Amino acid sequence: MKKLFVLLLVCCSTLSLSIAKALPTDTLPVRGFCIAAPSAEKLAPFLKFIHEELAPRHINTLVLRVDFNYQFKSHPELRDAGALSEQQVKQLVQACREHHIRIIPQINLLGHQSWAGTTTNLLKVYPDFDETPWVKMPAKYEWPNPDGLYCKSYCPLHPGVHKVVFELVDEICDVFEADAFHAGMDEVFYIGEAKCPRCGGKDKAELFAGEVWTIRNHLAQKGRSLWIWGDRLIDGKTTGMGMWEASMNNTYRAVDLVPKDIMVCDWHYERPDKTPVYFAMKGLQVVTCPWRMPANARLQLKDMYDYRETATAEMKPRYQGMMQTIWSDAGHFLDEFYGRGNPGKDTVNTSANCFRALFAK
Repeated sequence: MKKLFVLLLVCCSTLSLSIAKALPTDTLPVRGFCIAAPSAEKLAPFLKFIHEELAPRHINTLVLRVDFNYQFKSHPELRDAGALSEQQVKQLVQACREHHIRIIPQINLLGHQSWAGTTTNLLKVYPDFDETPWVKMPAKYEWPNPDGLYCKSYCPLHPGVHKVVFELVDEICDVFEADAFHAGMDEVFYIGEAKCPRCGGKDKAELFAGEVWTIRNHLAQKGRSLWIWGDRLIDGKTTGMGMWEASMNNTYRAVDLVPKDIMVCDWHYERPDKTPVYFAMKGLQVVTCPWRMPANARLQLKDMYDYRETATAEMKPRYQGMMQTIWSDAGHFLDEFYGRGNPGKDTVNTSANCFRALFAK
């Protein structure tokens, strides 16, 4: 028995040594974390999380989905109730500055202007911006539905939409002292609708690319860069990835029309698809974004290291790294992470476990 124990120790030591030798020495440019900006009452525990969890894991990029959770001065009519104040945002800025973490705020642009049966603030206050005003919000939301309603979009060709949107973007970038902005732009199902008096009959890929260019050019005036989700740039039919993680409404051809200096956040949550290669070969920078499956995240991380190790000198800088995504609010995520409350049925495939697997302390 003693000999067996010694043999096991030797084997484990040899395996550990071989794994250590196999670990990449390359440092990923982006070690990111994406989550909804905390509510005012959850700010203190989230600041603690930055200090005690993000910093020790060497997270260097924090994408905060702010949307209307800020006390906008340019458009107070669009604020959420209980939104973060300027002083509270500065606490986030200071915490991240202390640990050399780059903050990138997000406001969902183009799509995601509603959720389930609720219209979000932009179209609620400015209904004229709606791409599909004839689609009424249901009392009880179900998918699928006769209208094909997932989330509403604003009309990218409405003459008044960008004045309002860019005033929000400028203000949120200023208060977060940000040199980049995340515009969302994922899961855009309504675009170029035939009944829209401005967009009807126009090429959906050109409309999508045009909006990317419009946002990118506005940000560039102040030296800021643009990040977007990548699903609308992938052909859902040819790849078999379908309508969620890819496009089935012909926006995918925009991949050849968008500016090359944007950052594509390539999310795949059910399979570790190797689409970063596709984006890199199109000349775009890309980060891989897992959510709740630790096994997939580990494979995606290994792939990212492999891409960088085997790439040409031209391709390597386009493989920018990894970003963990969280799709609950900050308060619920912190409860999950610290084991508070009732765990779900699946205690393995959780966003907290995925985060720990992706970025160890």
